[in-house]
Amino acid sequence: MTARESEPARLELTSTDFRQGDPIPARHTCDADNRSPSLSWTGVPVETRSFALICDDPDAPRGTWVHWLLYNLPAEAAELGTGVPPRPELPSRARQGINDSGDVGYGGPCPPPGKPHRYFFRLHALDAALNLPPGVNRADLEQEMAGHVLAVGTLMGTYERRGR
Repeated sequence: MTARESEPARLELTSTDFRQGDPIPARHTCDADNRSPSLSWTGVPVETRSFALICDDPDAPRGTWVHWLLYNLPAEAAELGTGVPPRPELPSRARQGINDSGDVGYGGPCPPPGKPHRYFFRLHALDAALNLPPGVNRADLEQEMAGHVLAVGTLMGTYERRGR
C-alpha cells in the first residue's frame, strides 16, 4: 500500500508568529495589516514534488470559510515568510487560488464579534506538481490533490473580535 492509499504521514508545521492553539496576532487579520503569518515545516517525505496550503475557518457563520489557497510551492521550500504577496503566481512559480472573499491570496481572520474562531493552516506534501492555473477554488484544488497527498501538517490559531 502506498502513502496515498493509507493515512498520510505527518509534517510538523509551525509559525514564529503564533503557537498551536494560541491567538493569531492582529497584524495578520482584517483589523490591521492582513499579512499572512510566517510558516515553516519539517518531516517532508523524500517523494515530495510540491506543497499545497489550505487555510480555513470552520467556525464561520455560513459554514467553513476559505482564507488562503497556495499550491505548486516547490518541494525544496521549507518555509513561507510573513506577508506572501497577493499575486496569482509567485516568483517561486507557486500559485494562489481564490479565497471565499473572492480575492487571490491570503485573507486574514475577520470573524464577527463574539466567540473566538479557529483558523486551520494545513500544508500538504504532494507527489506531483498540480496542473492547475492560478485562481482556482478549494473544490478544484482538492480534486486535483486527490491521490497525491503524502503528508499533512496542521497549525491552528484562534482570533476573536470584540464588539464594535
